[in-house]
Amino acid sequence: MKMNLMGGFVAASTLIGTSAYAQETITAVHAFPETLIYTQSFLSFVDKVNAAGEGVVQIEVRGGPEAIGMFQQPDAVRDGIVDMVYTPGSFYGGALPEKDAMVASNLTAVETRQNGGTELIDQIHQKKMGLKYLGWMDSGVCYNLWTRNEPSFDADGNLEVEGLKLRGNNVYNAFFTNYLGAQVIDLPTGEVYSALQRGVVDATGWTQIGLIDLKWNEFLNYRIEPCFFSTDLGVIVNLDRWNSLSDEAKTILQDVAIQHEKDSVEALRAKRDEDFAALEAAGMKVVSLEGEAKANYLAAAREKTWERMKEVMAGQPGGTDNYDRLIELFYDLDAAN
Repeated sequence: MKMNLMGGFVAASTLIGTSAYAQETITAVHAFPETLIYTQSFLSFVDKVNAAGEGVVQIEVRGGPEAIGMFQQPDAVRDGIVDMVYTPGSFYGGALPEKDAMVASNLTAVETRQNGGTELIDQIHQKKMGLKYLGWMDSGVCYNLWTRNEPSFDADGNLEVEGLKLRGNNVYNAFFTNYLGAQVIDLPTGEVYSALQRGVVDATGWTQIGLIDLKWNEFLNYRIEPCFFSTDLGVIVNLDRWNSLSDEAKTILQDVAIQHEKDSVEALRAKRDEDFAALEAAGMKVVSLEGEAKANYLAAAREKTWERMKEVMAGQPGGTDNYDRLIELFYDLDAAN
């Protein structure tokens, strides 16, 4: 009887010990197809976590928009259908307009991690959406306007958009519509290639990298400078799931995310330079706004986006309490001048 009791005690102790140190699994999806450079960056982050977290925490990627629609993913992580999502903040901007601070930013995630901006964004995500904002990934690259035909300018050097069939989305429509006065055609990323092919659109905003991956360069021949905005891609985690993780698992995830914020800035800027060289070699032409027209263009990009942020914030609990602080932490006005 003593032997049976002892054996049971040892077995129970072994089970408890095993349970206490069981490897935890985080399920994840990504907004864009696997072939896109941004998704490749996220998958690199996953590999780093899985290497550092062996035996403690692993990320199990369940796919991209084919698994959960890209615009449904923020709700899916909030509702606990999936634990983690890599997505632009603009895909849930109605619920969290503060993401526009990142859209209009001229800083990188490295700088906002240091100055407290990322921490503030995390606090807002937790309060408003029940999400942990793990990291602002792939910052440090901006957007350009890309056109099929040579762009035209008025007598003052301002870009003329009349007659331009411009693809828009909720990242930059405040700028395109409220300042440029463009009539935009909203299309998700996955539909733009066919829209360009069929002539439904002949211009689009897009980041400095990825045009070749998407094969849009088959139809687009001009890049308009200066660039504007920043990518607002981030990794968000269901807050209840985050809180359930062991301290060791949390530390691994957060440390790897912070390092990837740094790594991705360098990697994507190198990729931008490679893409620009390849596009130029293939015949892509660059045209630039100059002087006052350039200054007004850049000012409008940030200010129209800030106006949108403030307007939507005003209609939500907490109002515009964080508005000034967000601009202070995510935009360096001295660098803009």
